[in-house]
Amino acid sequence: MPVDHIRYDILAQQALRGVVRTVLADAARNGLPGEHHFKITFNTTMPGVRLSDRMRGQYPEAMTIVLQHQFWDLSVGDDGFEVGLSFGGTPERLAVPFDAVTAFFDPAVQFGFQFETIEAEAAEKPPAQATGQATEPEALPVPAKPAAGPDGGSGGGTGAEVVRLDRFRKK
Repeated sequence: MPVDHIRYDILAQQALRGVVRTVLADAARNGLPGEHHFKITFNTTMPGVRLSDRMRGQYPEAMTIVLQHQFWDLSVGDDGFEVGLSFGGTPERLAVPFDAVTAFFDPAVQFGFQFETIEAEAAEKPPAQATGQATEPEALPVPAKPAAGPDGGSGGGTGAEVVRLDRFRKK
């Protein structure tokens, strides 16, 4: 089986993170259009994630935030975003690198995707493929208790399907 020296899996992940960057940058400039709003899940243990000790204690591994009605000072850079949200009446400022984002969903149009975990060491080496067939990656963890959204909602329970890239691979 040929070795993928180009690493299309990594390029696809970067492109999808670019979609998140573009959408958030537009929302920072122009606000949210129509009924659009975003549910963003991220790994709280990733380098560069900045949140209070209180929030880190509540969400030691993963957290889902909702950008809908009550968020402020959304700023988007090349590598991540910062936003102000209120959790239980307490204002918080979060910083999230795009590499920490594990899922993105816009319930208004039932559009979203979940990112595969690509280990740094694996990203440097070509993937091993003994059988020559693509294998189903392990499912990404979904936080058991999503963060309360700025509107007080739990941020979950839409019943929508998250599109995974591997669904389109030839098996």
